Amino acid sequence: MNFRRYLKDRWKMLLLLVFAVVTGEIFLLVYPIHWFVRIYLAVSTLVMFLLGVWLEYRSKRAFYEEVEGKLAGLEEKYLIMEMLPQTEYVEEELLRDILRDTNKSMTEKVNEYKRIQEEYKEYIELWIHEIKLPIATSKMIIENNRNEITKSMEEELTEIENYIEQALYYARSNHANKDYFVTESVMKNMVNEAIKQNRQSLIRQRIRIEVEEMEQTVYTDAKWCQFILNQIIANSIKYKKAEDSVIRFYAEEGKEQMILCVQDNGIGIKKEEVGRVFEKGFTGSNGRIGKKSTGIGLYLCKKLCDKLGLGIELVSEEGQGCLVRIIFPKGSFSLRA
Repeated sequence: MNFRRYLKDRWKMLLLLVFAVVTGEIFLLVYPIHWFVRIYLAVSTLVMFLLGVWLEYRSKRAFYEEVEGKLAGLEEKYLIMEMLPQTEYVEEELLRDILRDTNKSMTEKVNEYKRIQEEYKEYIELWIHEIKLPIATSKMIIENNRNEITKSMEEELTEIENYIEQALYYARSNHANKDYFVTESVMKNMVNEAIKQNRQSLIRQRIRIEVEEMEQTVYTDAKWCQFILNQIIANSIKYKKAEDSVIRFYAEEGKEQMILCVQDNGIGIKKEEVGRVFEKGFTGSNGRIGKKSTGIGLYLCKKLCDKLGLGIELVSEEGQGCLVRIIFPKGSFSLRA
């Protein structure tokens, strides 16, 4: 807060004071008062006014500087209402009242949007569970009527099922703490379950699977990790090579972490695009060449890993396949809000 600017904002008061002093001096002319006394009265009045303005400026500057300092130190800026210093002036109290009303209105509006979001999430979850029944029924019908047409239908149903799972986990991703069950899980068991869920697609696409011995255990939710593995396997299937495709699963152990590695020999990713694969909606050049990519799968993997306290990395070269690492911390677990 600059004093010159502060004084400039009070030019009307200063103008009225000058007018009052000049008027008073004119009236005093009719009295035999010494010129020194008249000048003293005029000057002292102006000096007292400026001194009062200066003292008021000092007090208000201290107040607003304290407010700015506390605001700068807050990560959640809307909490400034709780940090305001004691007020001395009416306008400071008015500021407090305005912030209080604004904060109350914002809280009410946020709660309203949270309620709407929660209702929508519940509807999506209900819809997903309902739609799974006709999909399962359709697969049973296909199982009893095997031919080339029904095989193609089953492949499309499997893809639909994958997108439905994406929608379900996307809806739950902001509320992971409500649907998370930590257990001691064996890496190999999680991998085998994910392979089993993608068995038909892997067979149809003639992709060879190599699973090394992975008896290491990690503390996590196996169901959520299997979903992450499903998304990685789905990408490997989608971007496989025309011939001799293989997906390899193996583990690496570090001093403070266990790493689950998924490596394929597919078409790979351009070097300049690797850093963006976890961005929401990013499809890259591969996804724009008839691959029906949504740019959600890897984004969701990263989001869930962040929520679950896991790390995820992707390394790739164009024409050389991809390597995805899921990093589990040893001996600790924290679910991130």
